[in-house]
Amino acid sequence: MFALTECQIFNGEQWLHDHAVIINRDRVCAITPLASLAPELPCHALNGALLSAGFIDLQLNGCGGVMFNSDISEATLATMQRTNLASGTTSFLPTLITSPDADMKRAVAVTQAYMAKHAHQVLGLHLEGPYTNIKRKGIHPGQQIRVLDEPMLAFLCQHANVIAKITLAPECNHLQHIRRLKAAGIMVALGHTAASYDEAMQGIAAGIGFATHLYNAMTPTGNGREPGVVGAIYDSPDIYAGIIADGVHVHDANIRLAHKVLGARLCLVTDATAAAGAGPELTQFNFCGTRVLIQNGQCVDEQGTLGGSSLTMIAGVRNLVERIGLPLSEALRMASLYPARAMGKDQELGSIAVGKVANLVVLNEDLTVRNTLVNGQFSE
Repeated sequence: MFALTECQIFNGEQWLHDHAVIINRDRVCAITPLASLAPELPCHALNGALLSAGFIDLQLNGCGGVMFNSDISEATLATMQRTNLASGTTSFLPTLITSPDADMKRAVAVTQAYMAKHAHQVLGLHLEGPYTNIKRKGIHPGQQIRVLDEPMLAFLCQHANVIAKITLAPECNHLQHIRRLKAAGIMVALGHTAASYDEAMQGIAAGIGFATHLYNAMTPTGNGREPGVVGAIYDSPDIYAGIIADGVHVHDANIRLAHKVLGARLCLVTDATAAAGAGPELTQFNFCGTRVLIQNGQCVDEQGTLGGSSLTMIAGVRNLVERIGLPLSEALRMASLYPARAMGKDQELGSIAVGKVANLVVLNEDLTVRNTLVNGQFSE
């Protein structure tokens, strides 16, 4: 047991000063005024740093020079987790984009094995495709986009304890399949979709609860008569959405608009690739057979199609504050509490509270990461 002292604590609701967070093993066991600390309790002084719940990235294709699609292994997940810690991310959903059935099954097995050994780090697998619309495929391999069949539907439902989220196009899937996935416990998300407003609303009514990279690879609001998928998301009171705040994928004004409409249902995501946290020496990488170039921080193929991002969660937090104009407290919630709520993990993660897992990030005043704690242990 030890106390974190000399810090400004953001507990997910408010800032606490002259308080300490007491950690016992992997949990927060108390948040108390400094004056109440037992003198014999070991203390770790943070010298004025900011202390927040660790970030949760719900869409991460790769980072640190590796891609999950390219090497579906526990070693890849370990590299991703290790790279994440430098940007304040303590938990994430490894994302496998449109792939053959064999790769999807391997990703499930690998993720399950990793989760069994490393609690509260990988929170489950995100399957982004292959049951999407080729008209909005983005960089996904078009030859692998297909219809969800009964054997794979049964497999997905049987492994709902590992598959946290699946992104699909509602207009290309049976509504009953969406209902079955949700009933099994999988978060169903819409994305890479050319749906009309009505088709999107039918999917949402059937159980879709998340929108993958809002605005990107989905039908926009065309005019007053064509709300599109974006309009359907804005017209639904319960759906969560992820947004890539890298200054490339979404215009700043559209992020502000999304936040005004969705509020506590808008989650910061990176959609990051091998480029994130890899350093300047990495100039290109392979994304499912497509060569992706890293140019001025953007990840694009030779036709200029965006292929994920090089964003980190802490850079996204800074962008939300400096570019979008959100209060730091709200930017931190978008990176921690709201993703935890979206995935039903807020009883254990996403804020600093008694009984919750001590997955924490220590930030400098300039919003750079000083350190992280995972399960109550400092990462360095």
